[in-house]
Amino acid sequence: MTAASIAGSGAHPSGPGLDGRPAGSVEVADLNGLRGIEFGDTEDELTRRGILRTDVDACGPSLAGYDTTSPIFIDDRLVLLWLGDATRTPEGVAAGSRVEEVRSRYPSVRELDPPQGTHRFDGLIARQGDRAYLFLHDGDAVRKIIVGYADWAQRLFEEGHSPC
Repeated sequence: MTAASIAGSGAHPSGPGLDGRPAGSVEVADLNGLRGIEFGDTEDELTRRGILRTDVDACGPSLAGYDTTSPIFIDDRLVLLWLGDATRTPEGVAAGSRVEEVRSRYPSVRELDPPQGTHRFDGLIARQGDRAYLFLHDGDAVRKIIVGYADWAQRLFEEGHSPC
């Protein structure tokens, strides 16, 4: 079930912002979610509010106005967001940030090594309560950021799923 849910989420076609924000504007994702989107929200709730779209050509549902951020749902609840390159954390970390910057802005960050025999990015997980940021990196720079429930972020890292 996890693999199916995670595999059904994915990157979306880019284009102008759907909610009036200029294309290319930077968004901030925190441990609660994104503006107007919170972890734990249901697919039905987000669809009813016009935030979750299933009518675009992507590998899963997309978020209106967040063209490159992918939602990951488990049992109808939003558990993770696979952030696009134009999204940063409140501490200013985004794709392309140096690993040293992550370590300095998140002093309690913990190293995660991918399972042996895999060809995946290393990880840094910054956990606060039941939420976390998962920073996938190449040893030098952050390549992707996943945010949401800590247990699901850890599981995603260990099982090696991508948004598509």
